[in-house]
Amino acid sequence: MNDNYTDLKDKSSIDFRAIFPKILRIWPLILLSVFLFAAAGYLIVKFTTPVYKVSGLFFVKERSSGFSIFEGPSMLNNSNLGLQNEIIIIKSKPITRKTLNELDFNVEYYEKGSYTYNELYANSPLLVEIDWKSPQIINTLVKVEWSDDSQFKLSFNERKNYKYLPNGSTVPLTLIPEPTLHPFNEWIETSNYRIKVTKTTIDESGSIYIKVRDTESLVWEYSGKLQVNRLDRNASILNLSMDVQNYQKGTTFLNHLMEKYMDLELEEKNEVSSNTIDFIDSQVSGVADSLKLFESQLQAFRSTNKIYDLQSESTIVYEQLLDYETRLQQEQFKRQYYSKLKDYLVRENYRELVVPSGLGIDDPILNGLITSLITLQNKKSELLATNTEQSPVVREIERKVKELNSSIRESLINVDQSSKFVIENLTERKAAIESSFRNLPETEQNLIRFKRQFDLTENIYNFLMQKRAESAISKASNKADNKIIEPASFVQQIKPQLRRTIILFSLVGFMLPVGLVILIQIFKTKIEELEYLEQHLKIPVLTSIMKNQKPNNLVVFEQSKSGIAEGFRTLRANIRFLHPADEKVVIMVTSSVSGEGKTFCSINLASVYALTGKKTILVGCDMRKPRIFDDFKLENSQGLSTYLSGQVSEWDSMVNPSGYENLDILLSGPIPPNPAELLYSANFGKLIEELKGVYDVVILDTPPVGLVSETLGLISFVDLSLFVFRQNYSERGFIDALNSLKAKNSINNLYAIYNGVDGRRSGYGYGNSYGYGYYDDSSTK
Repeated sequence: MNDNYTDLKDKSSIDFRAIFPKILRIWPLILLSVFLFAAAGYLIVKFTTPVYKVSGLFFVKERSSGFSIFEGPSMLNNSNLGLQNEIIIIKSKPITRKTLNELDFNVEYYEKGSYTYNELYANSPLLVEIDWKSPQIINTLVKVEWSDDSQFKLSFNERKNYKYLPNGSTVPLTLIPEPTLHPFNEWIETSNYRIKVTKTTIDESGSIYIKVRDTESLVWEYSGKLQVNRLDRNASILNLSMDVQNYQKGTTFLNHLMEKYMDLELEEKNEVSSNTIDFIDSQVSGVADSLKLFESQLQAFRSTNKIYDLQSESTIVYEQLLDYETRLQQEQFKRQYYSKLKDYLVRENYRELVVPSGLGIDDPILNGLITSLITLQNKKSELLATNTEQSPVVREIERKVKELNSSIRESLINVDQSSKFVIENLTERKAAIESSFRNLPETEQNLIRFKRQFDLTENIYNFLMQKRAESAISKASNKADNKIIEPASFVQQIKPQLRRTIILFSLVGFMLPVGLVILIQIFKTKIEELEYLEQHLKIPVLTSIMKNQKPNNLVVFEQSKSGIAEGFRTLRANIRFLHPADEKVVIMVTSSVSGEGKTFCSINLASVYALTGKKTILVGCDMRKPRIFDDFKLENSQGLSTYLSGQVSEWDSMVNPSGYENLDILLSGPIPPNPAELLYSANFGKLIEELKGVYDVVILDTPPVGLVSETLGLISFVDLSLFVFRQNYSERGFIDALNSLKAKNSINNLYAIYNGVDGRRSGYGYGNSYGYGYYDDSSTK
């Protein structure tokens, strides 16, 4: 179970020990990549327009009553919901539009820097005025340059431009205006624009770029950039922030936005007082004219009749008449207010409603109903800034408004009827006093008439002016419930950040080549390193053989001082530890597939044994794809196949001398139709025994294990089995196949050879050791 776990771990893990040398090998490329990416990051920073964060703190006071724009009706008493509504309202486009209408943001001024265009705010050398009643070219940079104080030149961008029309629509500008000269301080009108440029700098020459922005595009931009968040979940302080390219401009906008929001709140709070003042003013104008008329008539009568004071009896009658007529006028004034109020309710003109208490009408029920109606109407106006008429919240408020409208109209019927009864009673009392009035002398009657008209009008005038003053004082004493806690200011530069950008790009530059090496290593299927083979293979690797760069496979004989020859000597020495040197040995050489160098290894292993004086024979057992005869320039007309098939009874008649001392060759012979059956025949076992009786070393060049089945049957006839892997040729899957073969068949004396090693890349000189410099490696490049 532990072995299986280890196998699974080996297959799933990444061999970093094999990857690390590959990474070190490309360190110049890594340094170059880091440098190039760091340089790219630096250029990106230089070519990126800086973006800054500005923010301010705004306090929202939660109230249970009043006319604050932040107060909701009873159905929205949840404070969190109410505060969230305020956040939506602050971010709404109507508030942004009202703020921008008070700011001169429609013309943006830029100067060209080394890499980017930098916006100028509040320090532009020119002032450009726009006539929005005429077409304008918008949202494109226009170059303005001058060389004296009298005129300037306009140059338009060659790229796509747009023209804003007075009706608010935008159309593409197909014909780009040519650069033209215009005078300063004069309105310039063409078919595409109407502007006025004023020079505000003392510099005689210079140039800047301007961009004309329509208000609607600014509204979308600034409302989109505006971020409103609660500073703390348990507090009603909002953090207003923006990411802008000019932090002075951003702080100006945020401060004006908060001030405008408080102004709108104050306007709604003052609306009731303003309506009351307007209503009283409409009444006072007529009363004032009557007061002047009656005053002049009274003075004229006194002057003509030489009478200035009333007698005691006349005084009593006068005071009673004046009291009744004053009360009568007040009741008639109330009925007039009730009539106008009913008209407002019928027309649903709630913006002009006047609270009765502001006119001295002390009816708590009516006052409460109208106050609630005004509050609901204000809330509806707020919600319509961010909701439609069909939204559930607005529809609920509209339902309550209609209910209050109906209740107020029913209440008006009652109070108007009550006022009518009071008027009738006062009229009767006045008539009774007037009967006593007729008994007075004619002169005093006339004086009482003039004085009564004057005093009555004066009392009404004073009453109205008193109520107007009270409303004006109430309006003047109002202040916004919300306030700016911390004016907007610069916080930090958001991007680009030079240090972080260069570090990030440098990391990318480092990780890119390293990552490519790792990915290549992960997805590679070939065996590239001896370490990988030794780590994953469950059998020992006896030696590594360098790559043969020449067509001659007889390396041991022809290039005895080469690293390849020394590799085979190392193989021979290692076999000596595995098998007693004084005993005869049969060695099988095979591989997974053709092309891994098993024949090359068989020839040179046999050669290195022959050089020691041991009588050696190389047997070509690969009857499907014979190769040995070509290397020794022999005829493959007869060999192992002819012997095993019974065509020849004596094997020694087919043995060929190799041309080298102590080495004989038994070729595979003509390709038979049934090579597997021949190798499994009794003659093959007999052959091996007879060969061992004649030769000290028997080398079998067998077919690849992965392609044919007969090779496994030969293992029982040999003392050692050598499995050949070739660098950059053998698949990594071959390792798993050999491990499985060994485990399933319990094969002993199975060993591996690592063939075709590129000495220039791996650092191997020969065998499993490093070269010492005296071997002739001219065979390798």
